[in-house]
Amino acid sequence: MRTIGVIIGIFLSAWAYSQNTFKAIVKNKETLEVLPGASALVKTTNFGASSDEMGILQIQNIPDGEQQIQFSFVGYETRMITVTFPQTSAEPLEVFLEVAGEELKEIVVTSTRSSRTIADIPTRVEFIAGEELEEKGNMKPGDIRMLLNESTGIQTQQTSATSANASIRIQGLDGRYTQILKDGFPLYAGFSGGLGLLQTPPLDLKQVEVIKGSSSTLYGGGAIAGLVNLISKKPTEERELRFWVNGTSAKGLDLNSYYGEKLGKVGVTLFLSRNSNEPYDPADLGLTAIPKFDRYSVNPKVFLEFNKKNKLDFGVNFITEDRIGGDMLYIDGKGDATHSYFEENNSDRFSTQLSYVHQFEEGKALNFKNSINHFKRSINTPGYEFNGIQTSTFTELNYTTAKENAEWVGGLNLWTDGFSEKQLTTTPLRDYEQLTFGAFVQNNWKMSETLHLESGLRGDYVFDYGFALLPRVSILYKPSRQFSSRLGGGLGYKAPTIFTEESERIQYQNVLPISTTTNKLEKSYGVNWDFSYKTSLANGAIGFSINQLFFYTYLNDPLFLSEQSSGDYQFINLPGFIDSKGAETNLKFDYRDFKLFIGYTYTDTKIHDNGTIKQNPLTAKHRLNNVLMYEVEEKWKVGLEAYYFSKQKLNDGSTGKEYWICGLMIEKIWEHLSLYVNFENFLDVRQTKFDSIYTGTITNPVFRDIYAPVDGFVINGGVKISL
Repeated sequence: MRTIGVIIGIFLSAWAYSQNTFKAIVKNKETLEVLPGASALVKTTNFGASSDEMGILQIQNIPDGEQQIQFSFVGYETRMITVTFPQTSAEPLEVFLEVAGEELKEIVVTSTRSSRTIADIPTRVEFIAGEELEEKGNMKPGDIRMLLNESTGIQTQQTSATSANASIRIQGLDGRYTQILKDGFPLYAGFSGGLGLLQTPPLDLKQVEVIKGSSSTLYGGGAIAGLVNLISKKPTEERELRFWVNGTSAKGLDLNSYYGEKLGKVGVTLFLSRNSNEPYDPADLGLTAIPKFDRYSVNPKVFLEFNKKNKLDFGVNFITEDRIGGDMLYIDGKGDATHSYFEENNSDRFSTQLSYVHQFEEGKALNFKNSINHFKRSINTPGYEFNGIQTSTFTELNYTTAKENAEWVGGLNLWTDGFSEKQLTTTPLRDYEQLTFGAFVQNNWKMSETLHLESGLRGDYVFDYGFALLPRVSILYKPSRQFSSRLGGGLGYKAPTIFTEESERIQYQNVLPISTTTNKLEKSYGVNWDFSYKTSLANGAIGFSINQLFFYTYLNDPLFLSEQSSGDYQFINLPGFIDSKGAETNLKFDYRDFKLFIGYTYTDTKIHDNGTIKQNPLTAKHRLNNVLMYEVEEKWKVGLEAYYFSKQKLNDGSTGKEYWICGLMIEKIWEHLSLYVNFENFLDVRQTKFDSIYTGTITNPVFRDIYAPVDGFVINGGVKISL
């Protein structure tokens, strides 16, 4: 027994001797700041730890020999080091982590006109770029509806059952209260209505910036619910030449190409696309769920750098589209007296964008911007035609100055917006000319390392409607790298036009002109508060971050379409208001090659009409977004998605059904080639399965609200080539 005890004692002492303790201090490689909450994991074991407030971590019971230790931290590149145990020194090892991706260091959020990093901007900006933008492009490379609809707090609302026209809603407010910009220019609004989202391919975009809540200080009227700024790619020294072919089981085909290169002081980009679809009716109703359309887009842009102080960018956009939905037999050329319904949209858009920058000295610059947008559209249904041209211009001159702790931008704006209609019915012409002068100033002040303040003031004079004063303020509190909080609010306004979701739904038929004597500006105020926190879980094995947002918007004198006893429709400002309040929760988990995103949106939008309160139609009170991604860098991407929409009130007083939409995307990547396939809505959820989309007859259908998909399960796949 004594011998056995001696053997056991020797074994235990040897085992204890072979167990080691590892200590490290984790720091930011660039700033040398310590990183509390960073994680370390000994590969092939379950041993791990997280760093404390001093950046120090300690892992015990590590076996002798060569061990690989993986260090990770949210927002930083993962680093692997090799350590041999027992160590020759007991001093903690310094481990330096780099911020994840060079592009994150260089992110310029152009929508805020600030040169600071996204983490130091008081305005809350949601940023879609890089791999996430590519993944959304795989799912729908022809337009940006899905890219936006799968973000928390944003819903794209289909306005036509047969033509698939759609608008964007942010925080429960109708599409006209959101500005959609391209490189800071307000191009997508007004008469283009529900076609704007459909005619914007995402494949020439570098990033998408979303600001929720009033953003009127810099961009004027219309940014009551928020703004979406689509940022185009710019040429680099390394040539970028890409081709993208996508086909769908719903008879769609997308052909896209992009070229960008910088040659000395001249840079060029060119985007070409052809997007088309054959009429598609998965429900066998005899009506199109996806219309027949052919669209061509051409977008060349030139970047001139005359010298270090003077730069000029000039771009042209041309889009032409023929779109027809309705009775399948009619579209196939087999129509008769019964099968005669159709809705046809033919449109041409031509626009220019000019930007000139003169640098005086470091941090001081004069900027001139101008855009011209010419949009021609005709709408045809049986016995009715609406045809018009909208021409709008935007001109801005601003001056910026930036120092270490303060930035200023101030400027003058001029907007013109004119619409001319061809007289085709007895309804009075809806022609108008709208002219707006504006002046603004904004300051971004770094009060301390933990407090940043952004404040601004705009004054706009809208001819026929008067003056609007728009203050705005946001504050950022960032006591540590793990926690930050933003609080902001401001005023906004919207000038009345006939182009709304309500009027587009009836193709502007019998809609009377806006009255400059009885109609007035819709004015609003709103506030957002959010906080973000990031850390690690399970001894550093899982990265975790949360962003929680609360929002409230009050809109006074909202413009609504009212049916008159004559059968005409007249826009009136309700003697009341709309208020929208709610919350958005975004969670992110990282574990090795897996990422899980969970987003929840609560939206409560009510219309207060002279003492009567009702829910805003077509607004899901509860939304749930779930995305699980598996990614082996430069090799594989696999994504599984599930989106929940709660019941929605409809304009006819009924309530729509709740539903889930699920999708699966797989992509295999090589150096110059990638292949992908996407199974969108593979549960085949369709409104036509559980509810009707029209009343009346197939000859004269009266369409109900579209609140759920009508195209059902669609498979798309394609090839991307980079040369």
